[in-house]
Amino acid sequence: MEIRISGIVNDSIVDGRGIRLTVFTQGCPHHCPGCHNPQTHDFTGGRVEDTDVIFDMFRKNPLLRGITFSGGEPFCQPKPLLALAKQVHALHKDVTAYSGWTYEQLVSMHNPDVDALLNACDVLVDGPYIEQQRNLELLFRGSENQRLIDMNATRRNGRVTLLQLDY
Repeated sequence: MEIRISGIVNDSIVDGRGIRLTVFTQGCPHHCPGCHNPQTHDFTGGRVEDTDVIFDMFRKNPLLRGITFSGGEPFCQPKPLLALAKQVHALHKDVTAYSGWTYEQLVSMHNPDVDALLNACDVLVDGPYIEQQRNLELLFRGSENQRLIDMNATRRNGRVTLLQLDY
């Protein structure tokens, strides 16, 4: 399946727990002032890649704990990311996704593809980057409004449950 991406980092330690393959999707409707990746905003930029090629990169790195979908806005391309998430889960690895939308906004879209990608996420970092709330001491996020949501606990509890980090 094809996906439009800005790039891939094969060994990120800043985009979620452990060493991760991070896929930067291309295209973002949010245009947050001060965005760390403004080159990803243009929906026609970047390059088209095959999800099987990305998964092959993932599979070949035994040090990876999981995959991270960043952007751009990953939830603008939920189908190919869902395909990747399923492949990664089949290897018993985890999936983290970033979104400029909040969890509640994503759910309220009532989009089956968005819902399916949300259900495939182990961690969701949600909310827009807000430059006035920038905090370089936060783990895995850039501004204080953004949440690290434990999606497995959220599904179990029926309410948003934040990720409790032990480091």
